Amino acid sequence: MTTREPSDLLPLPVAQLHILLALADGEKHGYAIMGEVEVMTDGDVTMGPGTLYGTVKRMLDAGLVEETDERPDPELDDERRRYYRLSGFGARVLDAEIARMAQLARTAEAKRNVASRRLGLEGG
Repeated sequence: MTTREPSDLLPLPVAQLHILLALADGEKHGYAIMGEVEVMTDGDVTMGPGTLYGTVKRMLDAGLVEETDERPDPELDDERRRYYRLSGFGARVLDAEIARMAQLARTAEAKRNVASRRLGLEGG
């Protein structure tokens, strides 16, 4: 059996990244995930049910998320809802993706600074 490394799944598809981020602070049901994604992105990303549940199925298969059996108070919840949480592997993949993106942002900032200086010198 081969051991997968978090880096094997990088870069993450955007929908998977948003779902992992939505679950980073605790388990949620599908519609709560969609709402969290919309809030996190200030409405720039809206995820419909087809995208959400298709992506969640792939993430379940990849071991990034787990379906939970724990339910809130039945009187406050719809029994048809499925709740999801990050798996340990999913948390490691999210950490690796955040580190990858941070390095990319540092590289982009350095390149932008070099370009700005070069353009400033050539234009003046």
